[in-house]
Amino acid sequence: MRPPLPTLGPPPKKSPLGPVLVISLFLGLVAGGVWWWKNRSVSEQPEVTAAAQAPEAPGATDAVAAAPPSTGTPAPASPSPTPGSAAPTVVATPEPSGVSHVTVRIEGPLETALVAAAGASVGPALAQVVTRTLVWWVDVPGDLRRGDTLDVLYETRPNEEPLVHAVRFASGKTGQTHRAYRFQASGEKSPRYYQPGGEELELRLEHSPLDDYEQVTSLLRDGRKHKGVDFKTAVGTPVKAPFTGIVKRKNWGFRFNGNCIELEEVGGKHRRALFLHMDELPRSLKVGDRIAAGALVGRSGNSGRSFAPHLHYQLEAQNDRVLDPYESHRTYRRSLPSAQRATFEAEVRRQDALFGTTVVAGAGN
Repeated sequence: MRPPLPTLGPPPKKSPLGPVLVISLFLGLVAGGVWWWKNRSVSEQPEVTAAAQAPEAPGATDAVAAAPPSTGTPAPASPSPTPGSAAPTVVATPEPSGVSHVTVRIEGPLETALVAAAGASVGPALAQVVTRTLVWWVDVPGDLRRGDTLDVLYETRPNEEPLVHAVRFASGKTGQTHRAYRFQASGEKSPRYYQPGGEELELRLEHSPLDDYEQVTSLLRDGRKHKGVDFKTAVGTPVKAPFTGIVKRKNWGFRFNGNCIELEEVGGKHRRALFLHMDELPRSLKVGDRIAAGALVGRSGNSGRSFAPHLHYQLEAQNDRVLDPYESHRTYRRSLPSAQRATFEAEVRRQDALFGTTVVAGAGN
């Protein structure tokens, strides 16, 4: 006979905790399912735009920004004005022809105003192109005043800088409203900018190294701290000696200067002329050669650190002081022939119509 098993005490009582946990888990799953269903229903409803939630108050027109033709990058919001200063007026509207019209009231840096109006993808380049116009009226940025107003007609182009068709600028410095219009005169290779009376906007240099070029793209007084004048011109344009001189250097610092020549003046003011980014120079040209005023030095190019075909023309005194060619040379402006005035005036009226009814007020108004 087997001995009885040892007794370990009475059987334990069943705890009610297990059923409670099961019931709580079940209720939690049910509640989660209900929450998920409700949020799914809400997410499928159409989104309500900010404009529908908060309509614009009547008369709120201090700062208006409309983007130019879509470039794929949204324009940033206009910066808030500093306390005590007026909000910058910013208007940009695309025209049916593909030309956009931007209006800004300058309250700080020119680029900031144009970025706010035209967008971050266009504004910086547009500021550079517009500056090439403004520098013939005022120094940039030194002569820009708070409250100056600027109208620009421009066109965006893939992989190129904006093309400016017309500029209207009310300057507090000069007290005038200046205007310039892009127009291609009959017989000219390239369009140029003209003032309303038919005079070219840009000054020309007597005894210039170039007889023909499209535009001056950089000056000593344009705020870029550039040491020379850049002439936008096609590769192969003849470059002439501005004075009789001796070739002192040839093709130095090629990485930056490209094909280049330094010409030292014989007699006179003993100036030095530097021509950079030229096309390949003839092998027959040697250091020590004498070149007469007006004789061919070489041809313009796009060599060295150059991002587009142009000629860099730089003048220096014997003590290495950089000279402004527009102060060292005599200057003049050409005017349109009378036979082309009617065509030009029609173009002025057409571009003025694209400006619309925007009133360009003087500074402080």
